[in-house]
Amino acid sequence: MPRRARLVLPNIPLHIIQRGNNRQACFFTDEDYSIYLDWLAEHASKTGFQVHAYVLMTNHVHLLISADGVEAPGLLMKALGQRYVQYVNRTYRRSGTLWEGRFRSCLIQDEIYLLACQRYIELNPVRAGMVAHPAEYRWSSYRANALGEVDALVKPHSLYEMLGLDAAARQAAYRALFRHELEPPLMDEIRRATNGNFILGNERFAVQVSSAIGKRVIPGKPGRPRKTLEPESDKLFQE
Repeated sequence: MPRRARLVLPNIPLHIIQRGNNRQACFFTDEDYSIYLDWLAEHASKTGFQVHAYVLMTNHVHLLISADGVEAPGLLMKALGQRYVQYVNRTYRRSGTLWEGRFRSCLIQDEIYLLACQRYIELNPVRAGMVAHPAEYRWSSYRANALGEVDALVKPHSLYEMLGLDAAARQAAYRALFRHELEPPLMDEIRRATNGNFILGNERFAVQVSSAIGKRVIPGKPGRPRKTLEPESDKLFQE
């Protein structure tokens, strides 16, 4: 069965997940996380995209980006992935693949889902039971978006900028969004769209994207049985 073509449009936010092969660890020390983020920033500059939110988990990565060109996400993940695999194999004297094949992604209707997707990403360590609050987790964009911590990688989206008249007001409004957990149906919606490489948006957005790229952008109607992802029970596997 042919792989679904990835949905990408210029300057439309894209949620990306890159998992470790067989859900194995991708990061082993603090230095590994730091090197990945340094190279992510470097390739962001080279390929022309902005990172609005991110989290590096033990065995997978979430990114929320906006790209100037449709080729940028693929170029980014290929260059960054290959470079990081070479580093891990050399450092830990291993061989073979590190990542689970192609990354998964979904286009996001920003005015409805962008801030929800940012919360979904930055709450990942909390859902995994690794920390009690996202501010306690070092390897995410939460401290930059919510507390104003300097992070050269993070480029706020225009919707984030509209949260307040100045940085302090925006950060306070953003922190307020985390007073309540994301509703399970919303989390399921984000997961289905990202795992299936569909859009995350309403019917109007679906029509607009489909018209722009000439491809199906939402799941087909029920018919033949479809293989579904098994639920993940291990706390480190939470997404």
